[in-house]
Amino acid sequence: MTLIADLGYYRELNRLVEAAIGCESIAMAVGRGESEIFKARTDKREYRRVVLPNALEALLISDPDTDKAAASMDVSVGSFSDPEGIEGLAHFLEHMLFYASEKYPVEDSYSKYISEHGGSTNAFTSAENTNYFFDINPDYLEEGLDRFAQFFIKPLMSSDATIREIKAVDSENQKNLLSDAWRLNQLQKHLSLKNHPYHKFSTGNWDTLEVKPKERGLDTRLELISFYEKNYSANIMHLVVYAKESLDEIQTLVERKFQNIRNIGRNYIRFPGQPCSSEHLQILVKAVPIKEGHFLSVRWPITPGIHYYKEGPSRYLGHLIGHEGEGSLFYTLKKLGWALSLTAGEADWSFDYSFFSVVIELTDAGHEHYEDIIGLLFRYIHLLQKFGVAKWIFEELAAICETGFHYQDKIQPIDYVMSIASNMLLYPPEDWLVQSSLPSKFVPGTIQMILDELTSDSARIFWESKSFEGCTDSVEPWYGTKYSVQKISPSTIQKWIEKAPKEDLHLPIPNIFIPTDLTIKPSSKNVKYPNVIRKSPFSRLWYKPDTMFNTPKAYFKIDFNCPLSRQSPEAGVLTEIFTRLLMDYLNEYAYYAQVAGLYYSIQKTDHGFQVSVQGYNHKMRILLETVVDKIKQFEVKVDRFYVIKEAVKKDYDNFKFRKPYQQAMYYCSLLLDENAWPWNEELDVLSQLESEHLARFYAHMLSRTFLECFVAGNIEPLEAEVLVQYVEDALFNGPQPICKPLFPSQHVTNRVVKLERGTKYCYPIDCLNPSDENSALLHYIQVHQDDIKMNIKLQLFALIAKQPTFHHLRSVEQLGYITVLMQRYESGVRGLQFIIQSTVKDPAQLDVRVEAFLKMFESQLYEMTNKDFKNNVNALIDMKLEKHKNLSEESSFYWREIVDGTLKFDRKVIEVAALRELTKEEVVDFFDSFVKVDSRQRKTLSIHVYGGLHSLEYKLALNEPDQSQTVRIQEVCSFRRSRPLYSSFRGGLGLMKL
Repeated sequence: MTLIADLGYYRELNRLVEAAIGCESIAMAVGRGESEIFKARTDKREYRRVVLPNALEALLISDPDTDKAAASMDVSVGSFSDPEGIEGLAHFLEHMLFYASEKYPVEDSYSKYISEHGGSTNAFTSAENTNYFFDINPDYLEEGLDRFAQFFIKPLMSSDATIREIKAVDSENQKNLLSDAWRLNQLQKHLSLKNHPYHKFSTGNWDTLEVKPKERGLDTRLELISFYEKNYSANIMHLVVYAKESLDEIQTLVERKFQNIRNIGRNYIRFPGQPCSSEHLQILVKAVPIKEGHFLSVRWPITPGIHYYKEGPSRYLGHLIGHEGEGSLFYTLKKLGWALSLTAGEADWSFDYSFFSVVIELTDAGHEHYEDIIGLLFRYIHLLQKFGVAKWIFEELAAICETGFHYQDKIQPIDYVMSIASNMLLYPPEDWLVQSSLPSKFVPGTIQMILDELTSDSARIFWESKSFEGCTDSVEPWYGTKYSVQKISPSTIQKWIEKAPKEDLHLPIPNIFIPTDLTIKPSSKNVKYPNVIRKSPFSRLWYKPDTMFNTPKAYFKIDFNCPLSRQSPEAGVLTEIFTRLLMDYLNEYAYYAQVAGLYYSIQKTDHGFQVSVQGYNHKMRILLETVVDKIKQFEVKVDRFYVIKEAVKKDYDNFKFRKPYQQAMYYCSLLLDENAWPWNEELDVLSQLESEHLARFYAHMLSRTFLECFVAGNIEPLEAEVLVQYVEDALFNGPQPICKPLFPSQHVTNRVVKLERGTKYCYPIDCLNPSDENSALLHYIQVHQDDIKMNIKLQLFALIAKQPTFHHLRSVEQLGYITVLMQRYESGVRGLQFIIQSTVKDPAQLDVRVEAFLKMFESQLYEMTNKDFKNNVNALIDMKLEKHKNLSEESSFYWREIVDGTLKFDRKVIEVAALRELTKEEVVDFFDSFVKVDSRQRKTLSIHVYGGLHSLEYKLALNEPDQSQTVRIQEVCSFRRSRPLYSSFRGGLGLMKL
């Protein structure tokens, strides 16, 4: 897989976060005369670059159709600028700016204003920049911008807030200590030049921000203020504002709000040179991870690709080294049974340094053949050297990138402004939107230059495996990762190359999935919602044409309703292996489709499995038919079965390393879902399963099936029907059909446990990872089954209470960095959940604090002014009236209605109408009836996950007598059997309510 294209992969995410870098040469390029900002041909928005008198550079975006305004400010100062001995100061400053300002001195009033007007806000600190961003309902942008601007004009940093937020930073760091992604990232930094800021610990903790500064006689608050005054200057800031007004109006607004940011003429700080000397190259690092699994990462310091972003050298090389088609490195490693995944591309880059990275997830067999794998990697690199830079491959990649850019989906404005602002300093204004996504200049010498840097002389090999436990001699100081380092000479790697298997490595073939027909097909603009256009005993087809986005894309889902897939833990595990094997068998063929922008997935569901295909509609039928044929002709390849079984087992083994709050969420679902099998039961049966079990089970599972189909986008109704008919013919018709229709009694549905009114259920459980010091609470309040009037009361209360919950429990009481109030929705049943992860208090104490907060919040709710109530109602209305940004987002909304059986496709419209009639008294009555702590109608389930710091409290909790109206759950399945279930909206063919 090409790392650049895999935004979900954590190292690429880290690269995106750490991208922006101050540099004089770029700043000079920006200063050259005005250029037209290049945008996608489908982009109707208007753009304008402005430079304020204080040298603040801004991009203004006018989108009259937007239902959200947004802004992002990027400051070219990050953790690389932390003073020596006060690691994390830049990150700590990012936290502090949210508290208050001279103009708006009430603590947390900024976040409260944004939340009350339908918005959200966040920030991140990376190596060389800090980015702040928010969105808001468009009519309230002006005051939102004014409050936002005060971050950079006159913030207040009180002593009280300082201590509390140091604790929050420490809690954030505690959250990351057992994350392998954070641990390996810091280990890579640790093994670098000590005098290069890349070597630093960037997050900060209580020790670096409070203890050590005090030992040196430093006041952290004064250091914070000094850091702000020395570094935050308008001339190193970049602003993006996205609004519905005209460019002239936005410009007037920006000039008025941001002109008072001071410009102290701070220079962009450069950090020249690679962070690795010869001491840190030609090394093999063995590291002990937290989770099960083996990973091999080979990294080379290279010339930063940003200097050649239009030539795309790293994109070209990542495309080939990360390819998964036949003849590729990954295809070969997979065929040998040595690898589960492979990514390649540029990572951890700035203007001054960069690394090219290849990361391979190994099987147990691959772990034993690491020398051969490294040998094959270098052999493939030598293959690229031998064949030279291929123009046809570059042109194919450029064509894919060009189509992708011009037909890109619209995304949320908050994500759009953050992405642009983070990179404005790196690119000249004409390329602020394109950035490096559109390689257009074929310069073989540039690609060859980077390829020449991928040598054994400069390789850094990081090898992670729990098998190294007890075999290491060093410990990384910040995260405690155990590791050892040994030198690996080029001659050693040459021997590995020579002894590696003589496999047929070759370049990919031309991609047949690149779309060439991008015609927009005619559709009825009167079709607002999905309709059933075809129904048979085998399937039902829902269809929704694209009436909004005007893109050559489509969305196709087939839900295989197979009741036999959920009859036992064995069935659940075998269904999981079956879907993974299907993906595995299709990979080398369907990877070409993915590269060309046509994506597919096959995933296990609660009642079978689901096939999804989305992207350009031109070649979609080819891919879909291939997937269906592979299902029809499925056979169990014994070698691949055991590779997939091994991967599934590691996933189960790693369940215990989930964060405590994630474990709490899992247990809540397990207690409420009548058909969920406990993970440990599935793990127990997994070891007994052999390939012949799946061969028998596959035919058994598919013997009775019903297909729920949904087609949307740039496809005509007849095309959709033909596609579904093909699926039916392949599976149900013919002389020996593999599927038969379900009997009426077999149509399955998910049903949810109904909690008892006036009762609080409590489920205490030990954290599965005794090394994790964090505990977690999930305090769930079950309210009702899907009902329009009840829905809006719940949603409005959640909106009103969300920010006060965060501020009081997280910022004031400092219970934990992860503190959230959110709605819970499953199979049509709705409720609220408070989630807290903490080292400060055990879960029972956290539960007490949640209920104390609710008691305190009563008065705030009762005393809320009519104006504030109306503001919140309007904010929720505006949020509901937000248009879907792209076809995938719209289709996912409709698909949820279909899967749940609620079928309220006009949900937003009718809920908005109900909101307009809602009164404050009704919301207060809702709170008193369903949420108030002592209410007789209140239905509560608290999950208490006890971490390592609270193991004694866990033992005590098990022996404490139940309090009045509190029931301690002893065993999950017994509890589920003892409770009634909500009815289901999803029935048989006619969707009859059960």
